[in-house]
Amino acid sequence: MTTSTEESLWSRCFHPAPDSPRQVFCFPHAGGSASFYFPVSAQLSSVAEVFAVQYPGRQDRRNEKSPDDIGVMADRIYAALRKRLHERPTTFFGHSMGAVLAFEVTRRFEADGGELSHLFVSGRRAPSRHRDETVHLRDDRGIVAELKDMAATNVALLDDEEMLRMILPTVRSDYRAIETYRCEPGAVVRAPVSALTGDSDRKTSLDEAEDWRAHTTGAFDLKVYPGGHFYLNSQAPAVIALLRAHLSTGGRAPEGQSLSG
Repeated sequence: MTTSTEESLWSRCFHPAPDSPRQVFCFPHAGGSASFYFPVSAQLSSVAEVFAVQYPGRQDRRNEKSPDDIGVMADRIYAALRKRLHERPTTFFGHSMGAVLAFEVTRRFEADGGELSHLFVSGRRAPSRHRDETVHLRDDRGIVAELKDMAATNVALLDDEEMLRMILPTVRSDYRAIETYRCEPGAVVRAPVSALTGDSDRKTSLDEAEDWRAHTTGAFDLKVYPGGHFYLNSQAPAVIALLRAHLSTGGRAPEGQSLSG
């Protein structure tokens, strides 16, 4: 049986709202941590209780080894959060690697009898769309260059040698996990899916984002924002407004309003 201790290892609730009828779980990008979603939690706490998934190998879990396999990570996340996910209507939001993990945890949730209210997948091509990427095979300098290019973290941190020694093993492990991930052929979820992407994201083309449509038997829509892979940084108000509209209507798009832009 999953213990509360195991659950607390894998999720952070920055703004508790235990009486809210809805909950949201946010999945960070490769190298990212739960704190990335602190602003989202603050903005949505009036309409849902927000939990941010905390992967091993970062922040307060920095002494743990992060799995370098998406399937293993999804299994562990679902095992830790299973009880809470079944307690009330739940929405998932995942960015980049987090989008794939949110999808895979949704598959496990649904196989266990759960029904997700909505799956928001951001900054990631559809699971069936593969590119040969080898960032995880680069030397440390090459990985740092990738992080700077993607604006994945504070540039000042990447110039701090002590900080780099702490974070690079976990970043490399995350990149290995997502770059070696292969989706099971024909994998679908029942949950409605909204794909969000930046119009100049070099990691995800519009047709690669559109192909998320093939991975749900429910409703699908695509939302395109100005910006690159981390369009979230500049478009946070718009994305939060989208999530608020979804949550304020009990997990559905408001009557007569599409989630599409």
